[in-house]
Amino acid sequence: MDSVRDKRIVGSPAVHLLSMAVLLFGFWMLLSGNTQTKFLIYGVLTAVIAAWVTYPILLIPNASDTKRYFVFGVNPVKLVLYIVWLMWQLVLANIDVIRATVRPEVEIDPSVVRFHYQMDNPMAKVVLANSITLTPGTVTMNMAEDGLYEVHALTTGAAEGLRGGDMQKKVAWLFGESYDFKLLEGEV
Repeated sequence: MDSVRDKRIVGSPAVHLLSMAVLLFGFWMLLSGNTQTKFLIYGVLTAVIAAWVTYPILLIPNASDTKRYFVFGVNPVKLVLYIVWLMWQLVLANIDVIRATVRPEVEIDPSVVRFHYQMDNPMAKVVLANSITLTPGTVTMNMAEDGLYEVHALTTGAAEGLRGGDMQKKVAWLFGESYDFKLLEGEV
């Protein structure tokens, strides 16, 4: 398979294939629950074949096509820590939106926050845009190839959170990217 020998792949293809096969086998065990030897062998074979066949389509090139990133190529410990941090941010954002909307004098102050944040890994770009949209009070309206993000913020607190760059910093940490965040002045 050419995709295993491709020098543009970030990380080890062997580690990618092994981790994907282990995850697929674990999922198979969770669904089947059968521990007879022949079914375990079927499960291992199916997981290895499925990992081998699907690996090439799970490699995503960067914008310049100089590197190829494995879709699931993140550190599992970092991923769990990021998810816990994101859940906490969701709680804080929910509280901010609730406070802004249930008071007699509604404190909604919509704005569009624009920033440049260039990342090489396409998955990092997607995770950042989706994390912003998942957070109550913010919606990623546009994500351009050059790293320009345009985000609608419902409240002042949501806009300030975007301007602070905490989520951008966390996504950079998760994917091992450099933190190159630049807020653009002159909101739309």
